[in-house]
Amino acid sequence: MASTPLTVHGASLLREELHRLKHTERPSVINAISEARAQGDLSENAEYDAAKERQGFVEARISELEAKLSTAQIIDPHDLEQDGRVVFGVTVQVETIETGEVALYQIVGEDEADLKQNKISISSPISRALIGKSIGDVVTVQAPSGAREVEILDVRYE
Repeated sequence: MASTPLTVHGASLLREELHRLKHTERPSVINAISEARAQGDLSENAEYDAAKERQGFVEARISELEAKLSTAQIIDPHDLEQDGRVVFGVTVQVETIETGEVALYQIVGEDEADLKQNKISISSPISRALIGKSIGDVVTVQAPSGAREVEILDVRYE
């Protein structure tokens, strides 16, 4: 089974969500199903149908999170050799050669990616282009908008 790369923070967020689903959402759904059953005829009971659908969603998400956490490879950038190379978990500052635009990204796992927080997935085109490169390298990124060159200005192991 393939491992799921996660940052320490990302693993913590998944554990928190799993705990919330098991200890808050699941009991709430079970209670809603019980209340809907008490109303009588289940064949035309919309509350019962909605509660059962919600239960299916909650149980599926619990299974998904448990699987991801069981195969998780938790990577802490602080524990890595800090030699200026771009690796999973680092924060990298890049400058687009053509426009001079500077951007800061943290390379994270699929479940942690959030462009609003400048967290990009390890499988994104820019991450794939940057992995293994060092400060000062100029890299060609194949983005949906076309190829562009970026220079790696800084790599932070935070």
